Amino acid sequence: MFNPDLSKVLANNTSRYSLVTATAKLARKISEELEENDEFVTEKPVSMALDKILSGEYEIVEPEEIRNI
Repeated sequence: MFNPDLSKVLANNTSRYSLVTATAKLARKISEELEENDEFVTEKPVSMALDKILSGEYEIVEPEEIRNI
């Protein structure tokens, strides 16, 4: 089971809700790109999306009003 350390992502006041939403949106985008290009990968799009977020390739930008909830 893939269980990464999320403290690095959540340290800059990113909410868990924003992390889940961003991961889902990025996974959907990755899945659509793979389908358009007729590519097949064994790794799941959600895992690929989370890897991109954790490595800093993708930045989560939260609206100011929900940052400190």
